[in-house]
Amino acid sequence: MSDTETDPPSELEQPSEGSPGSVAETTDEVTIYEDEVELERTIGLRGGVAIGVGTMIGAGIFVFPGLAAGRAGPGAALSFALGAVVALLVALPTSELATAMPQSGGGYYFISRGMGNPYGAVVGLSLWLGLIFASAFYLVGFGQYAAAILAEIGLEIDVGTVAPALAVLVGVGLTGASIAGTENTAKLQNSIVGLLLGILTLFLVYGGLDSLGFFGRETVPEAFAPFGVFPILTTTAFVFTAYLGFAQVATVAGDIKRPSRNLPLAMIGSVVLVAVLNVVTILVATSAFGSAQLATYGETALVEVARSFVGIGGAVTILVAGLLATVSSANASILSSSRALYALSRDALVPAKAGTLNRKYNTPHIALSLAGGPVLFLVLFGPVEVLAEVASFLHLLMYGLMCVTLVILRRRSPDWYDPDYRIPGYPVLPILGAVTSFSLLVLMQPRSQAIGVAVIVAAAVWQRFYAADVELQGVL
Repeated sequence: MSDTETDPPSELEQPSEGSPGSVAETTDEVTIYEDEVELERTIGLRGGVAIGVGTMIGAGIFVFPGLAAGRAGPGAALSFALGAVVALLVALPTSELATAMPQSGGGYYFISRGMGNPYGAVVGLSLWLGLIFASAFYLVGFGQYAAAILAEIGLEIDVGTVAPALAVLVGVGLTGASIAGTENTAKLQNSIVGLLLGILTLFLVYGGLDSLGFFGRETVPEAFAPFGVFPILTTTAFVFTAYLGFAQVATVAGDIKRPSRNLPLAMIGSVVLVAVLNVVTILVATSAFGSAQLATYGETALVEVARSFVGIGGAVTILVAGLLATVSSANASILSSSRALYALSRDALVPAKAGTLNRKYNTPHIALSLAGGPVLFLVLFGPVEVLAEVASFLHLLMYGLMCVTLVILRRRSPDWYDPDYRIPGYPVLPILGAVTSFSLLVLMQPRSQAIGVAVIVAAAVWQRFYAADVELQGVL
């Protein structure tokens, strides 16, 4: 299919009287709604992969190594591998759903059409807030890296004050950039991810050779699982935030060109690539320092690993890369969060004002502002580990329900459900995806579980009193 070809709209996409916010037509280049407002498709395959990879690199490689090693030792590498397996079990069903329903909103849109308004509203609001928690987590990481750079060049600063201030400043800038157009956001994402992959490849190749003794230095002797097997499993739940990027590609499906081809490739490819990078990074980091020492370095542990390899030059390079990575992650998450809220507004599950498009830039500027504002609050007041786990909790709930949705749609086979991509191994694969997603929820810290449940309850109350009578188009 060429970039100029269009797919005929399915029944799901046909306008129906009284169905608020329904999609009138979807093509490879634009999503057109009943009110003739267009959400232009400006993101190609490269941009889709960049959103997935760019989001995941920021957490898994530049923020988590010290934190994860402190929990599970070198076994954190297995935690990342297990997280990737869960992500792939979900990414494949998500790819099928996304090619059948390539609309903004991702998991919310799929679940609302397969399971109805109550599930859709709860998941949509949870997705919006989950991406806000994730964005705040990435920006906190940015603040730590920015403060570390200032300290590296000899400035005496109060990290506790400067890091949050810089994080807030960048959060405001990224929100403004997204309002100015997704094409600008995609270009920024492509540039950052390309540079990051180059830096990381050099770093990991050198670190891998060093850990194998090629440069004459002995690695730190340590058991693979010094704290036992169970911490490896709980760490899997903790670090799962590192794999949220593939679903964010589906969340901006309404912006993706040639969605039937590019959505599956972007989601699956980004998970595989980032999984390899995550696992190798943990192995390299724990070979340079023992896990206990690595944990003392916190969110910037990788900087000290690079310093131990090649001195100040390595530290500065990783500091710069960490800045780019956390900006990339926050950038993609803020964009995706706004699209989740935008989709809710199109369906009248939140006030229609949230879905207003800026006539100059064709972007949902109010939804973007409602994403960026709460992010800045959490940056200032949210503990970093809680931010990460709450983001994972809310996403894992959605992932499990997406897998259930696929089974429901396959069994009922409505006329409009005609995906261009169908997963192998049905129904075993989506059932495994649902079971593993829900299982990770049990392994999280009680405080994170409590916040996640509170968000779900609040979303359910909102749906009951604001949107209980909304009838969604195309629901089974």
